[in-house]
Amino acid sequence: MNHPMGPKKNIDWGSLSFSYLKTDYRFEATCVDGVWSKGQVVESEVMTLHEGAPALHYGQSCFEGLKAQTAKDGRILLFRPELNNQRMQESAERLLMPKVPTELFMEGVEAVIRANLAWIPPYGSGASFYLRPFLIGSGENLGLRPAKEYTFRVFASPVGPYYKSGGLKMISLAVIDVDRAAPLGTGGYKIGANYSGGLMATKIAQSLGANEALYLDPKERRYLEEAGSANIILALKGKRFATPKSPSILPSVTRRSIVTLAEKELGFSVEERPIDFIAEHGEIEEMGACGTAAVLSPIGKVLINDHWYKVGQDSEHPGPIMLDLYNRLTALQRGERPDPYGWTYEVKLT
Repeated sequence: MNHPMGPKKNIDWGSLSFSYLKTDYRFEATCVDGVWSKGQVVESEVMTLHEGAPALHYGQSCFEGLKAQTAKDGRILLFRPELNNQRMQESAERLLMPKVPTELFMEGVEAVIRANLAWIPPYGSGASFYLRPFLIGSGENLGLRPAKEYTFRVFASPVGPYYKSGGLKMISLAVIDVDRAAPLGTGGYKIGANYSGGLMATKIAQSLGANEALYLDPKERRYLEEAGSANIILALKGKRFATPKSPSILPSVTRRSIVTLAEKELGFSVEERPIDFIAEHGEIEEMGACGTAAVLSPIGKVLINDHWYKVGQDSEHPGPIMLDLYNRLTALQRGERPDPYGWTYEVKLT
């Protein structure tokens, strides 16, 4: 299938996994003494860093993730990119890094899309174009202090489903004895250190037969927080829709959107509050993990204290609520239905 702007790469789009596939171009800009460079599209995927870069020693790095989708009419659509920029600015501020200006953020994202049109999966392929903007402390340094120079880069890759099961399949989560973040730490920010610290949790959870780790609050280890790479949502009896509340939870763009759809279109009353999974287990009709990468993955069972808790009446197949929300969300993202919320952003291709 060819795009109006040129032919597509010869890729089996339907068999793609969520992994890195080198594309032709990426975008890069630097900030020195508080002044941002203009930024430019570059070819090499390799970066050169000073050995004293704070990103290497002190984890002074943050990142974002967003997807571009091809609409049926050939338009390239982003989903609420302004929220990704806002979240990156908040992360940068927390790590004493300069905020990437909105104009520069959007310029980088759009430039990478335009330069890699041949790599963007066609409509109906089941794949998407994942963009990874990131900001790191890259300049010369030794002591524990902010960098003198920063690098903002955006690269992208065509990807398939995040979980290997593919499509809207049930996943399972496991609670283990590892915390994601401290009560007053950096859990609410999308920074690299949060994820490297969770690698062990994911490995242990998978060894127990789960797809991913599920974190409880680090203070009481009682209330739901989030999965290793996604926020948690729950449909409860009595037409209630709930999400965990904690300062350690990453504010997900996808979760915020799904909550709006549940309230505005499905008529649920929405609750954001501490959720005790074990105490409220009998009230849960359906449960899901959501995020840019995961989109919305229904959860069939949860392992806590060596006991598997099944979720809802059917833990083997997606329930009607999560299925409905998934279809409504993805239809918006792909431009398949009217967007009354103004969430989709069309990328200018010329």
